[in-house]
Order: sequence, then C-alpha cells, then structure tokens
Amino acid sequence: MIDNTVLFAFFSTSLILALSPGPDNLFVMAQSALKGRMAGLFVTLGLATGLIGHTAAVAFGLAALVRASTLAFSILKYIGAAYLLYLAWQAFRAGIATGSKEDFQALSRGNLYRRGIIMNLTNPKVSLFFLAFLPQFADPRRGSMTQQFFLLGGIFISATFIVFGLISFVAGGLGDKFSKSAFAQKIVNRTASVVFVGLAVKLAISK
Repeated sequence: MIDNTVLFAFFSTSLILALSPGPDNLFVMAQSALKGRMAGLFVTLGLATGLIGHTAAVAFGLAALVRASTLAFSILKYIGAAYLLYLAWQAFRAGIATGSKEDFQALSRGNLYRRGIIMNLTNPKVSLFFLAFLPQFADPRRGSMTQQFFLLGGIFISATFIVFGLISFVAGGLGDKFSKSAFAQKIVNRTASVVFVGLAVKLAISK
C-alpha cells in the first residue's frame, strides 16, 4: 500500500486545499451562519458523502466520462447551478426565525444533509479535481489502484471534515449572536442569498 510519508504529505495537502476559499466551504459557512453550528455539521456530512461518490467515480473510471463529454459536464454543472439559485431564493425570502430548536431538529437535519450531497455531486469539477489530484499520490507498484484511490479519498474526506467542522463552529457562533436581532437575521439571509447566486454563476460559467 501507500507509504506513510506519502499519506502524511497527502493529508497535509488536503488540509490546505480544504482551507482554500471555494464553493463547498463557503456553502458550509453560509448555512452555519443561517441555521447554526449543527446545521453546518450536517451540511458537512452531506458534502463528505458526496465526496465518497466522487472517489468512487475516479476509482472506477467514471470521471473520465465527464472529462471527455462536454454534454455530461454541462448537464451536471447546470443542475448544480439551478439548485444553488433555488437555495438563494429560499434564503432571500426567508422570514425571521423564532429560534425554535425543536423545529430545526425535527425538520431540517435531513434536508441539510441532502443539500450537502446535492451541492457536491452536481459539481463535476470535484470529480475532475480528484481525477487530477489522487493519481499523483498513487503508485501501481504498491497494489490495487482502486484500493489506493479509496484510501486517498477517505483521507481527503477526513481532512475536509476537520476543516469544515471548524468553519461550522466559527460561523455558527457568529450566526447565533446575530439570531437575536431581526435586522441582523435579514442581513445574514440576504448575504447568504448573494453567496449562493455567486456560486451558481461561477459553476455555470466553468469550463
């Protein structure tokens, strides 16, 4: 299997990449600010689940299809952009929260988890990134490439969860303070809406 030195280098690189501003961590930040720390963690779980799909796509060669097919890439990115615009509209028209944690626990966790999955899986650039990034740390001489890709994917997911968990904690704390003010809630909702629109446009024009 892969040497421990290589695995450590991969994990360190993954941490740095997860910290770099991008659609996923901005998405976690916005959801945490809107709905609190637990919301961010459930979105993070969804994103991590989506990364499992991208890892499998690379391991089994499906990402090569997206890379080769302009139509497949376009369909995925426009679905993702449309979903982000839907979230932007929801955030823009959101009312003032009553602060009922019971309602959040009963109604929102599954939705937030699914949001994370959809957000991640409908971004074809993640599969293309994995297709370019993971092979740099795999070696056919060290055994099954499929197993190595899944190992590297698991490490990347762990690094992402650590970083995004910290983002959830920090952004959620700020959101909790804002939640006591109706005006601040409105500002946070409008800001999140703008973030989602920006992410949608960025995804839609990507090549």
